[in-house]
Amino acid sequence: MQGSSMWLSLTFRRARVLCRVQFFEWQSPGLPNPAAMENGTGPYGKERPREVQETTVTEGAAKIAFPSANEVFYNPVQEFNRDLTCAVITEFARIQLGAKGIQIKVPGEKDTQKVVVDLSEQEEEKVELKESENRASGDQPRIAAVGEICEEGLHVLEGLAASGLRSIRFALEVPGLRSVVANDASARAVDLIRQNVQLNDVAHLVQPSQADARMLMYQHQRVSERFDVIDLDPYGSPAPFLDAAVQAVSEGGLLCVTCTDVAVLAGNNGETCYSKYGAMALKSRACHEMALRIVLHSLDLRANCYQRFVVPLLSISADFYVRVFVRVFTGQAKVKASASKQALVFQCVGCGTFHLQRLGKASGVPSGRVKFSAACGPPMTPECEHCGQRHQLGGPVWAEPIHDLDFVGRVLEAVSTNPGRFHTSERIRGVLSVITEELPDVPLYYTLDQLSSTIHCNTPSLLQLRNAVKTDAPASALWDIMRCWEKECPVKRERLSETSPAFRILSVEPRLQANFTIREDANPSSRQRGLKRFQANPEANWGPRPRARPGGKAADAAMEERRRLLQNKRKEPPEDAAQRAARLKTFPCKRFKEGTCQRGDQCCYSHSPPTPGVSADAAPDCPETSNQSPPGPGAAAGPGID
Repeated sequence: MQGSSMWLSLTFRRARVLCRVQFFEWQSPGLPNPAAMENGTGPYGKERPREVQETTVTEGAAKIAFPSANEVFYNPVQEFNRDLTCAVITEFARIQLGAKGIQIKVPGEKDTQKVVVDLSEQEEEKVELKESENRASGDQPRIAAVGEICEEGLHVLEGLAASGLRSIRFALEVPGLRSVVANDASARAVDLIRQNVQLNDVAHLVQPSQADARMLMYQHQRVSERFDVIDLDPYGSPAPFLDAAVQAVSEGGLLCVTCTDVAVLAGNNGETCYSKYGAMALKSRACHEMALRIVLHSLDLRANCYQRFVVPLLSISADFYVRVFVRVFTGQAKVKASASKQALVFQCVGCGTFHLQRLGKASGVPSGRVKFSAACGPPMTPECEHCGQRHQLGGPVWAEPIHDLDFVGRVLEAVSTNPGRFHTSERIRGVLSVITEELPDVPLYYTLDQLSSTIHCNTPSLLQLRNAVKTDAPASALWDIMRCWEKECPVKRERLSETSPAFRILSVEPRLQANFTIREDANPSSRQRGLKRFQANPEANWGPRPRARPGGKAADAAMEERRRLLQNKRKEPPEDAAQRAARLKTFPCKRFKEGTCQRGDQCCYSHSPPTPGVSADAAPDCPETSNQSPPGPGAAAGPGID
């Protein structure tokens, strides 16, 4: 009897707990049924109410809806980034599926598109074997089209999906996909992804996921569970996600990484750059290329911890971000060569001359093997041999090519033959064309205005000397060219300080003679064809969107007002002609004092006795007008108008 009462007590207790749980699930609107949420409905199959104010945006083949109060979910400036990513993944899918005997069908391309094989010998042998089997059996090649599931296709992860636009565009525009995981840590963002997946009818390809991107990638470290493509486009630095990403991408898989913290990578905060990427950034005219090389160094360094290494396919700096596309491979022997692919950068603080010091050395031995050892250095003296100034130390940076020109050529050809596929096709053609014109194996570069301003001379035309000089010639040869140019456009040596870089560089006679006659091939092909090599500002106050936060429109309005107040805060307010004339009259005329001023009352400077404390040497240039007489010999010309 006692056991019977105990059994009844436990039964009633379980019944009470079950009733409480059911009542809680029925009353709580904040805990919907997960199965129902996956289908885009609320608890018990009821449709969720949509936002009162909603904005719909069409980009590419996708259409997304997002709350108007949260404009951080969509940045139209990033359309170029998304278009380029679709183009790159398409060519990557062509390579990967081509090794399996599968052709991809891209809308707008001709049906007679041939299968493109990878550069690796093993995959070329696989393609030849597969093609021979197809010819022997007489079967037609398999076709992978957009919007369809390809069982042997790519498994794609977008780690930080926000509205899911990028993942939906992959599903609608990139053929040869097996599945796309659109992940975000925000429950609100994942709810929006589900809504947009239903709106575009891609639920069979796109799988919404709510998880920390790092944990999700760590859970896919097993070889059979890795992703073929991982796309990371975070707000700010991707550094927290790189360690997990290099482990979760498949063998030879594609890793796409965006960095919007360009100020850190470009040298504004070297210590912050080191804490995130393991390298010191330097301020220079080549800071954006150095930013790309720092990101590649960081990726390779993290991959080396797991006996893996990276092979860059494409690296660009555009708008407010840098973007790299790399393939990740595994191989202990190849990892040993990674040290010889990194280099420190020694940059002169006076003239900007830089030298690269490799961290490791790879040399061949008679047996045919490669011997790795520590490199010897440094490659220069403590003081710069050209101007006598000290050097800054930056890096390590990736010192190997940052592009695969064969792959870039494939993407360029595909975009050029199908220009209607992307809205930014013209810009993609321009950027990729400029990449094909660069020297692939020469890190960093000098700019024409930097060289000219160092020695205080006029700037040669772009046809006489390229705007950016990327060369493997020694820096001494480059300064000899500038010395020859200075002889054609002399600099007033008496105005130069004896300790200035310009004085020390020009005090040495050139050891070579430069010819500034314009060559027939001086004008690059991309410039002759009028391609969009450099993008104009796409919109007012363009740039990265602010970090998502509560407040909606009010927060955005406050941000816009703050931007307006801080716009051009470091610039002096413009002055009209009358204000400038009144200001110039406060300076005494130096030539009137010498008795050589021929302008009389029309002189813009004062002919009155000099005011104590005001020096004539500090006077700005006097603007020349049509009613003024020409200046006398030796008179300084006024500032030109561009």
